[in-house]
Amino acid sequence: MLKDFFGKSKYVTVERKSRPSRRSSEVEGSGKEGRKEMPDDLWTKCKECKEIIFNKKLAENLKVCPSCGKHFRLTATERISLLIDEGKFEEYDANLEAINPLDFPNYEEKVEKYQRKTGLKDAVITGIGDINGHTVSLAALDSRFLMGSMNSVVGEKLTRAIERAIDQELPLIIVAGGGGGARMYEGMLSLMQMAKTSVALKQLEQAGQLFISILTDPTYGGISASFASLGDINIAEPGAKIGFAGPRVIKQTINKDLPAGFQTAEFLLKYGMIDKVVKRSELKHTLGKILDIHQMGSMRGERDA
Repeated sequence: MLKDFFGKSKYVTVERKSRPSRRSSEVEGSGKEGRKEMPDDLWTKCKECKEIIFNKKLAENLKVCPSCGKHFRLTATERISLLIDEGKFEEYDANLEAINPLDFPNYEEKVEKYQRKTGLKDAVITGIGDINGHTVSLAALDSRFLMGSMNSVVGEKLTRAIERAIDQELPLIIVAGGGGGARMYEGMLSLMQMAKTSVALKQLEQAGQLFISILTDPTYGGISASFASLGDINIAEPGAKIGFAGPRVIKQTINKDLPAGFQTAEFLLKYGMIDKVVKRSELKHTLGKILDIHQMGSMRGERDA
C-alpha cells in the first residue's frame, strides 16, 4: 500500500543535494569551538525567474515557484499523494522489474542504480485509488528513473492498468511525464510498447470507459506518440514541455527559428492539441468535477437503456 509512503500533510517533499560540511578546523577564522556553516540544502533556485526559494515554502506550495508559477517536477509517489484521497490507494504489479533481453552492456547495473536512487522497481507506479470519492485506475510515471522511458515493464504495467479499468469498469487516469521515449537498452521490445498500450486504450474506448491523460514536464518521444496523446480528455500542467522530437532537434532539422513558447502546454492548447491547462493546486478538483460529470452521464445512460 502506497499510503504508507505519505504523511498527513498535503504538500510534497523537496529533494536536496547536500555537500559535506567542512570541519571546524577548516573554517578560516574559526575559534576553538568552530563555526557552523549555513547549510546549502535549504534553498532552491528557480530556473525561470532566478528566485531563491526556501525549500519548506516550495514544498508547501506543491513545488510551484511562488514568484513566477513555474511547476517543478514531481515524483510518481508525490503525484499519487496529491491526487488520491488519503489512504485510498492500492498499488498493483509492484514487483515487476526489467531484465536484459538483449544483453546490453551494463544495463542491469544501470537499472539497479536507479532503483536505489528512486526506491522504485521501474519508471511507473500503477494501482487503484479514489479521487474525491471516485474510484479510478491510475498510473504515474517518474522522470527520475531513466527519464521515465518506456520499456517492457512500463508498457506491461500500463497495459495491466488499462485492463483493470476495463474489467472493473473504472475511469483511467495516466500521469505522463517522461522525456526518455522508448528505452534503447531493450530495443524493439521497448518500441512495441507504444503499439501495445495504444491497442489496450482502443479496447478501453470500445468498452465505453473514460481515459484522462495528464501531461507533465517533460512528455516527449514514444510516450507522447502513444498513450499520452490518446486521452478522451488531455490536461497539461502550466509550462509543461510536450512534443515528439525536442525543439533543438527540430530547429536544426528545418533550419528555422521556432515560435515563442514552442512545445509548451499553452502553445499546444492554442492550437487544439490539448483540452485544458490546469494549475497543480487545482488539478485534483478539476479531475473530481470531470469524474462527477462522467458518473452522472453513465447513470443517465443506464436509465435510458
